[in-house]
Amino acid sequence: MIIHDFDNSTAPIVNIEHFYGKPKKIVEKCLILFSKVIHDYLLSHYDCKVIGELGACNGNINIWSFTHNGEQIAFYLSGIGSAIASGSCYEAHWLTGAAKFVMFGSCGSLDREKTFGRFIIPTECYRGDGCSYYYAPPSDYLTVRNGEKLAALFDELGVPYVKGRTWTTDSMLRETAGLVQKRKSEGCLAVEMELAGVEALCAFYGLELYDFLEAGDVLEESGYDIKGLSGANHNLGKLFIALEIVKRI
Repeated sequence: MIIHDFDNSTAPIVNIEHFYGKPKKIVEKCLILFSKVIHDYLLSHYDCKVIGELGACNGNINIWSFTHNGEQIAFYLSGIGSAIASGSCYEAHWLTGAAKFVMFGSCGSLDREKTFGRFIIPTECYRGDGCSYYYAPPSDYLTVRNGEKLAALFDELGVPYVKGRTWTTDSMLRETAGLVQKRKSEGCLAVEMELAGVEALCAFYGLELYDFLEAGDVLEESGYDIKGLSGANHNLGKLFIALEIVKRI
């Protein structure tokens, strides 16, 4: 079973050096983006340059850098999903030297009242993905190591938030009524598609991840409310918060 596939006693056969050669040391910090709108905003408002490429047979993804408050910061547009987002994170680390990642995106709220008007800071995530089980021993939930530290930074910035559990899923179309109710009963505030894999990978390789979310769509017993999703996906406010966080980590 996949939950028993964590193996830290034997060496990997495929190594990242096979694809990218020796690691680079260019920047310390990197933004993981999921919004093309936010990505294009950075390209149009800063003097950006390509410092690396995430390679794939279906198309490469540029890793960019820009200078903000005197510091060079990397960013790239990540694919959606735990396996893709986690692999890209490690490749970006290898290609740029970044060891501190700020990741932000949208999510589906499981509790409209608690998440309305607040960002969400995950402290634990349910491992409904496949990738995380290759990077951490089996468990239902994974601790998000920098959740409390990020909450303190939000307090410092005066940004409203709620912290708690989230649910990482590999299949948005299988968020059934029964599973939604089960995750809610365990205290999950939201559902997203990347955190368990990226957090597990970062912990395994000794990288730092700071993740926060904005609820858009809402999943509740009465049905599915999608009207807030686009706004949450592309809200530039998340970028400005992320840039403040980058200064403080």
